[in-house]
Formats: sequence, C-alpha cells, structure tokens
Amino acid sequence: MQTTFARFAALRGETAFRGVTSVCSAHPWVIEAALEQAKADGGTALIEATCNQVNQEGGYTGLRPADFRDLVWSLADRVGLARDRVVLGGDHLGPNPWKSLPAEAAMDRALAMVESYARAGFTKLHLDCSMGCAGEPAALGDSVVAGRAARLAARAEAVAPGATVYVIGTEVPTPGGATEGLDHLVPTAPEAVLETHAVHERAFREAAPSAWERVIAMVVQPGVEFGHEDVAIFRPEAAAALSATLRRLPGLVFEAHSTDYQPGQALRELVRSGYPILKVGPGLSFALRETLYGLDAIAAILSPGGDRLFDAMEGLMLARPQQWRSHYAGTPDEQRVLRHFSYSDRIRYYWPEPEAVAAVAALEQKLAGRTIPPTLLSQYLPRLAERVADGLVDATPKSLAIEAVRDVLRVYAGACNGAI
Repeated sequence: MQTTFARFAALRGETAFRGVTSVCSAHPWVIEAALEQAKADGGTALIEATCNQVNQEGGYTGLRPADFRDLVWSLADRVGLARDRVVLGGDHLGPNPWKSLPAEAAMDRALAMVESYARAGFTKLHLDCSMGCAGEPAALGDSVVAGRAARLAARAEAVAPGATVYVIGTEVPTPGGATEGLDHLVPTAPEAVLETHAVHERAFREAAPSAWERVIAMVVQPGVEFGHEDVAIFRPEAAAALSATLRRLPGLVFEAHSTDYQPGQALRELVRSGYPILKVGPGLSFALRETLYGLDAIAAILSPGGDRLFDAMEGLMLARPQQWRSHYAGTPDEQRVLRHFSYSDRIRYYWPEPEAVAAVAALEQKLAGRTIPPTLLSQYLPRLAERVADGLVDATPKSLAIEAVRDVLRVYAGACNGAI
C-alpha cells in the first residue's frame, strides 16, 4: 500500500507537477461524488475536514474526527472505492475554533484536536496557528506561528509516528471566500515564503524533528479568490516570482486554497506553476445547492402549493444567522439573495441542520416515483437534461446532485495531469 508521503512526493516530478483535488466538504453527497470521481479516475480521493466542521467537540457538523472517518469510509465502501485509495486530511488545524480564549487554553484544545485527528487516521494535516487569541494581536509573528505549529506536529507524531504529512503556511484567502473587493489581491512575496520556511524549519527541528522531513507543502496566496459575486482568476505571470521560489525549496510544493470557480485553464496553470494541491469546497456545495433549487422549482410546478425547500432554508438561516450575518452586508433584499446565491455559499453550514435534512427529504419524497418531464429538466437543469434523456443519470435528487458536483470535479481532474 502506497504511503501518504509517497503519494504527495509524486506531485513534484523532475520536469512537471501532477495535481490532486482536495475536497473540503462534510456533505455526504459531495463526499460521495468525490469518491465516485476518484474511482473513475483510478486515483486517490483526498477528503479534508476543517477545524470548524469537525473537531473533538463535534464542530458545526456534530462530527468528531473518528465519526467523519467512518462516514467517508462507509461511503467509499458503498461506491466500491478501496479504503487505501482514500486520504483523509485536516485543514486549518489550530486554535481558531477557540481563539476567544487565552492562548494556552486555546492551544490545549488545538493539541487535543490534532491528537484526535491523528488517532482517527488522518494523514495530511494543515497546521494553522496564524490567528491571535484573547489578548493577542489579530496577526502573529512568524516565530510564534511556527512554534505553535511545531507543537501541534509533535503531538501528532506522538500519536501516529511517521504516518502523517504536514502542510505549513498561513497566508491564505479568507476561509469560505472574501468579504471585500478582490482588486487588492497580491501574490505572496518570495522573501516571505523563504522566511516562513526557514522559521518553521527551526521550530520543527527543535520541537518535532521527525516531522520536518514530511512537510510536503506550504500554503501561499497565488492570486486566487472569490467573493460574493466575482472571482479572481489565476494569472501565472503575476505569480511567476512566487512560483520560482520552489527552485530553492526541494521536495516542496505549494497548496492553493479557495480555487473554487476557477476555469479549467486557470486550474491547469496552477498545477503547472507549482500549486498542485487544489482545494475546493464551496464551489462543490454551490453546485449541489443549484441542483436542489432547480428540483425545488420543478416540484413546485408538478405539485403546486406544497412547502418549498427555498422557504425552509430561508427560515432556517433567518432563525440562526450566526453563519452568515457577519459575511453578508447590504439591504434586507440584498442579504436575502446572498444567503442563497453567493459564491461564498454560507448556506453550506446549514445543510446538516435537522430542519434542512427534513426539507431535502421532503423534496425527495415529492419527486419519488414521478417522471420529471424533459421540458422541465431542460428549463431548470439544462446541463443534466441530456444525460437523463440518454439514461446516463437517474432523475432523482441525489443522483442529479452528485452528477452536478462531479461536473465540477471533472474540471479539476482535467487539470491534475494524471491521478496519484
């Protein structure tokens, strides 16, 4: 069985990079789509959970790392993908969920989280200690960030020695999308990359020397991001100096966050330029939501007067605004549109809620046993209508949603230059 380190070492070849799609989602249908895609490609499914989604206290999904692992493995068994072709990753692991606490209290929780991830068999960990905790500045110095990350690595090594690869670096787009205009984006400065690498090497060699040899990637800002209604497309010429720093960092690659909504050519250029780990999350759940809302419109035509999925989600988000209120500004009408249709897709936080699960199940029930007229599929789900007509996809909500997510993943697969 190929080790996680060997898989990621293969990303950097002698003359070219090979890419891998990092799927950052806890939605079972999105995960199932990623596993189906890996099965079709003949490669590895890299499925990652974030510190806020999944942690030892349950996160916003209610899942602990072992629960998330069991979910992924059960879905892999269902689609017929061998478990040894699944790599589990943890994203932004650090004190962020507890940053309102004093630093040591927050780090104690972060250490417990990393331990729970390592015990559950997660073998790719992005360590992110960039955020200030109570009484600290919002942005911390490199030495503090690196020292805390090394402590997390040491805890993972104590639990699962030699099993894990690590990603360092914290100059990343805002998780889940920007809340401001994108005209300010500047790729990470080459000198900042070299300094971050040097500071982390010193910290790791002191606190977790065995882990340093398995640091396989660094997170940087190559100039990609998405806002509520626009996307900053990768321009390789703007990031040329940043990309060139990899010549001075043997064995390392860059990890690109927030690659959602990038066109295929931009994704290919990211891989070619040294950013072969392509993280995507909101772009996948956006495709799932588009499909569910298309089916919601179809169901309303076939059975007028019933409850609508849109209305159920609107009521849920208004009742519990914590996940969107600080992200969506504007008038009440503008906020309503953003709640459902923003690229940042804050609605994804609500799909695990019991009310949302029940609303989706009700939509499935409305359409169960009914033949959806091809004219309605053409109207509301035109990209999928022909495949339904050809018998390639079943006209059920789950099948259509998974196919829509796979359409996004196929673009990533086309950019990755061969499965790992």
